[in-house]
Amino acid sequence: MHPAPEPRAGLHPLLAARFSPSRFDPSGTVDDPTLNLLLEAARWAPSAGNSQPWGFFTARPGEPEHARVVPHLAPSAARWAVDAGLLVVALTRRHVDGSGLRYSEFADYDLGQAVAHMTVQAQAMGLSAHQFRAFDLEGITKELDPAPGWAVVSMVALGRAADAPPAGRERRALAELLAAPWAPAE
Repeated sequence: MHPAPEPRAGLHPLLAARFSPSRFDPSGTVDDPTLNLLLEAARWAPSAGNSQPWGFFTARPGEPEHARVVPHLAPSAARWAVDAGLLVVALTRRHVDGSGLRYSEFADYDLGQAVAHMTVQAQAMGLSAHQFRAFDLEGITKELDPAPGWAVVSMVALGRAADAPPAGRERRALAELLAAPWAPAE
């Protein structure tokens, strides 16, 4: 990867300014109206067949839900995620009632769409988001005990960033987005 040039002219400012903070301001709380707007943004994400196979477990500092989630964070995430105003555990519905019958083959993709909508809404509201998978998946699944057919996939920390976007953020070259997935022609 190489340092990315400035985002292309015309890219929406919310997308151009997006970054994943490595520190959150612990005084940056997420109140109920803000939480509801973040969830509303996720609710309106597109999904295959309008299946909407996503669910969220939210946890804010000082609430009992936070105490359930934090012990399962990996040390690398615990250093910064505990200061976020909101932790969101993202779940997807992969199977019908635990029967093994696939609910939607696009469930993980659709969950990603919902989380993307949530993070863009957060950016529009002056909040930052850091998506991560640095947690004990087995432990948090046991703790939250999702309904049959549902699976924990990832987490998102949301709140007020305590650091500025890094200079010279690295991104793959635009040309690589089209070339990377294809095997050379024979």
